[in-house]
Amino acid sequence: GNKVTRHAAGRTRVMTGGAPQPPSFAPEVHKGDIPKEYPLQRYYTAADIAAHNTAHNCWVSFFGRVYDLTPLLAEYKGPLAQPIIAAAGSDISFWFDEATGQPKMHLDPVTGMQEIYCPWGRYIHVPPQGPESDWGTDFGTPWWEDTRYWIGLRSAATRKIGIVNLMTRQKNTLEVPVEETVAEIQQRYLVHNAHAGSYTWKRLGKPLNMEKTLAENGMEDETEEFLRLSIDPDHHIPVIHLHFNDDLTEA
Repeated sequence: GNKVTRHAAGRTRVMTGGAPQPPSFAPEVHKGDIPKEYPLQRYYTAADIAAHNTAHNCWVSFFGRVYDLTPLLAEYKGPLAQPIIAAAGSDISFWFDEATGQPKMHLDPVTGMQEIYCPWGRYIHVPPQGPESDWGTDFGTPWWEDTRYWIGLRSAATRKIGIVNLMTRQKNTLEVPVEETVAEIQQRYLVHNAHAGSYTWKRLGKPLNMEKTLAENGMEDETEEFLRLSIDPDHHIPVIHLHFNDDLTEA
């Protein structure tokens, strides 16, 4: 299983092989500022991340991982939060050095000193240029190293899938991570149909293995091939059919 070690100040560092944890808020954060809990996913699409684009609901990604920085912004008020709020919902890999995982450094043209490169202005846990008496270094782990904000991985690629409910004739098109199993896609579909578990998921009349990805079920992602042939992939979205199961034991 997951090896989890707890550090001072209630921080959780998940060791290699561990899993992301739901966001945890400091005790002093007002309950009204804490967003509704959500189920964690293994993978998130760019669209999933982009929906969380405010100070009170702030997700970012860098180097293939997704972070919920809402607890950080709930604890830190003031101007250093602004660059992070401005970046909410986007990928900020360009803020960091991929080799070290630390903020990028550059030579300040005015002082000639090496300092942290802040393309959108100095942000939380970045020290000031000169010696500042009120600069506290007692925050422990800087947020970009703190695994308590990590909620999952950013999908390397997505594909579109049509889902047709044969009983209601409802059709939905979902954009899903290529890495997700059919069971995980089913969780995404619950937004459209709360009884999604009461159906057998089939492709061309054959039940799908819910624990495998679409590709592992023989539904190869042909997006690149269609684009190579100058065919619009949106005209050829593969469809899954939902066959209603008579007993509603899973309703």
